[in-house]
Amino acid sequence: MPLWPRIPRGSGFFSAILASMNRVVFLIDGFNLYHAINENAVWRRFKWLDLNQLARRFLLPRDISVGVHYFTSLVTWNQKKLSRHRTYIRALETRGVHVVYGEFKRRDRTCRLCHQRYQTFEEKQTDVNIAIHLFRLSVEDAYDTAVLVSGDSDLIPSIRAVRQVFPSKQIRVVIPVGRAAEAMKREADFCQRMKEKHLRTSLLPWEIRLDGGRTISCPREWRE
Repeated sequence: MPLWPRIPRGSGFFSAILASMNRVVFLIDGFNLYHAINENAVWRRFKWLDLNQLARRFLLPRDISVGVHYFTSLVTWNQKKLSRHRTYIRALETRGVHVVYGEFKRRDRTCRLCHQRYQTFEEKQTDVNIAIHLFRLSVEDAYDTAVLVSGDSDLIPSIRAVRQVFPSKQIRVVIPVGRAAEAMKREADFCQRMKEKHLRTSLLPWEIRLDGGRTISCPREWRE
């Protein structure tokens, strides 16, 4: 005899179960997380992260994940990095991760030592995209708790705006590994720290098989 009796769908049983759960959406600041990992030689081997699995590491007992959103931009001027990034994005999409793109803008800067002008690239739109999605999902009542995976204090105004307009919504923060983010901690309802064990247990398979026999492989540079 099964432990759980078969319940007709029309009984309202499933609706009652869902109503008792806490719907959690994850908004992941891609480059904030990437740089936190890349700046440590030991953690660089964890770049091939399954963000859907990583998000699950931070669910509490009553939580149910209702979406993982990955915010990033493409490094279009470096073909090798661009290729690796696109491969990674395809792998994430096989896990149901929703990808939101920003972009890089050229910016003129002056060297402090030689005072010469030079051009560099600066990522734009990620914090704005996260803020827009956070607020829009609140309006749509798509979650009970939003988890921001970032240590970027530029997101604080969006946290305050959501808490003011939607006081019933909870905002949690997961601080990327090796970061402090004290300002973000003060604004959140609850804060968790990412640790090496979360990365180590959340890696994608080296090869992901797709329909039709095709595969997605982890870039060789990320395996070393």
